[in-house]
Amino acid sequence: MSEIGLFLSSEEHPPLNLVKQAQMAEEAGMRAVLISDHFHPWIDRQGESTFVWNVIGAISATTRLKVTTGVTCPIIRIHPAIIAQAAMTSQLLLEGRFVLGVGSGEALNEHILADRWPPIATRLEMLEEAVEVMRELWTGSLTTHHGRYYSVENARIYSCHNDPPPVAISGFGPDSVALAARIGNGYVTTKPDGESLRNYRDQGGNGPAIGALKVCWDSDESRARKIAHDLWASDALPGQLAQELAMPAHFEQAISIVTEEMVASKIPCGPDPERHLEAISDYLDAGFDELYIQQIGPDQSGYLEFFTKELRPRLGV
Repeated sequence: MSEIGLFLSSEEHPPLNLVKQAQMAEEAGMRAVLISDHFHPWIDRQGESTFVWNVIGAISATTRLKVTTGVTCPIIRIHPAIIAQAAMTSQLLLEGRFVLGVGSGEALNEHILADRWPPIATRLEMLEEAVEVMRELWTGSLTTHHGRYYSVENARIYSCHNDPPPVAISGFGPDSVALAARIGNGYVTTKPDGESLRNYRDQGGNGPAIGALKVCWDSDESRARKIAHDLWASDALPGQLAQELAMPAHFEQAISIVTEEMVASKIPCGPDPERHLEAISDYLDAGFDELYIQQIGPDQSGYLEFFTKELRPRLGV
């Protein structure tokens, strides 16, 4: 694995804290962060919904990190032409160290302007056209595009980096994995799914495979389990619920049946390095190139110290 970095949760932390976490990650020897892009948190207790592009600008001004969005949805809430401009500006600010991670989104964030929430097949078609629009604009030439889902007239992005941002596609099911292989410069997922990664490679995907892992380090395991359950019980929800539920209140209702044990079975909790190493090894063994670890809860410095002293020497990164 070429990279292990920190995952910054825009749903859980205010913007200044996210910038500080990026700085702490760099001080701990990490070279990259991945940052989520949400309008709403999953549940009210997470409590935040920072605008990712402002935070990326602040990170670019205070670190030398590579930054990847994990992930942005450029299909409904924000027109792909605007995402194209934001992404290219981020590429300039980061001097070529920006990766635009994109996906087909969740109703939680994309319904807010009263737009219809389309089925997944339609959203993937929209995502493919959105990437086409962004890449046209990243040439820096005058662009007019009239497609099935998006129109752009006489638009030009004047502030362009010589290297357009790589586009990494989020994928869970076979159709999104196939799309990532066909049009992406990388593949993003939140599970150490070796079969999906093999499918991505078998279908021609040659960009980096990027994984995301949640953990909850604390010196007390029972406290860590409680924090993880309190903030991220939604991770234990099955199937398509995460894409289809429209409000944090709906997620609150859904997670009422999720127990602490269910969360702890999915998220490494507590101070035992072996449990954390086992979860990381799942991604290593599956063949991922990059892994971003999200420490649940406020104790980011404690986790980074734990990572530096207990995990890094045994991972060789």
